[in-house]
Amino acid sequence: MHHRSATYPQKHLGPQPQHCDVFPQTNVLMVALMSVLSVFILLSLAQPAIAQTMPMPENASPKNYGDGWSCDIGYRIDGDLCAEISIPPNAYKTNRTYGAGWECVHGFRNADGGSCVEVVVPTGGFLDPSGERWNCLRGYLKVDEVCREVVVPENAYLTDNTAGPSWACNRGFQVKGDACADISVPTNAYLNDNGYGRPWTCDRGFFEKAGACEAVVIPANAYFDEASYGNGWRCDRGYAVSGDQCEAIDLPDNAHFDRSGNRWDCNRNFRKFKGLCVLIN
Repeated sequence: MHHRSATYPQKHLGPQPQHCDVFPQTNVLMVALMSVLSVFILLSLAQPAIAQTMPMPENASPKNYGDGWSCDIGYRIDGDLCAEISIPPNAYKTNRTYGAGWECVHGFRNADGGSCVEVVVPTGGFLDPSGERWNCLRGYLKVDEVCREVVVPENAYLTDNTAGPSWACNRGFQVKGDACADISVPTNAYLNDNGYGRPWTCDRGFFEKAGACEAVVIPANAYFDEASYGNGWRCDRGYAVSGDQCEAIDLPDNAHFDRSGNRWDCNRNFRKFKGLCVLIN
């Protein structure tokens, strides 16, 4: 008995799916971005061609260099037209593509961005070179919106001082309120130009005491000293002040006079001890 191998009918499964590569999500985004960028570049390159083909409107002129056109003075581009700029009274057109396109004439100022008002110069003033403001003449001070005349007292003269009084007293006089009072100079003194302190200085050989200038009494072994402090004299070298006199300095052994000549120090390797110079062991 022969056995046949059983044969089974194969089931038809239909077309099998084919394997294919799938782009990652990032690659898909990159392709989309590149497409958008390409379109943008094409549109940008097309802009000059479109601008060049636009007809030149009224109140415009061809550019002196390059292609295209620009609006005439007094006009500004508005879409594809050149619209006239509104110029207020007392103003003139400017050849600028920025700003308002106009400026006020000399003697007027821009008040609110849309009009020009006259600069009113008060009595005693003058129009500033800018043409937009005013200043006061010499001899006048600006007070609010007027120029007030400076009242110069007797024995004074005008100055250019703007921080304080616009006048100063003549030599020999000093400010006292709103006037210039005479300076009383004592005997043996003269006027100085310090501008501060006493307006006078004692002559050489005199010193100030209680508003007067008294003669300097120079003792023996002394000389006149021009210093503004002290008693008006100094002792000679080798002498020291003692009251109103100069007494000789008793120089001990191993000592010498210092730089002033009115004191003494011990020589090297000696030190002061009870008015003497003792050896250092």
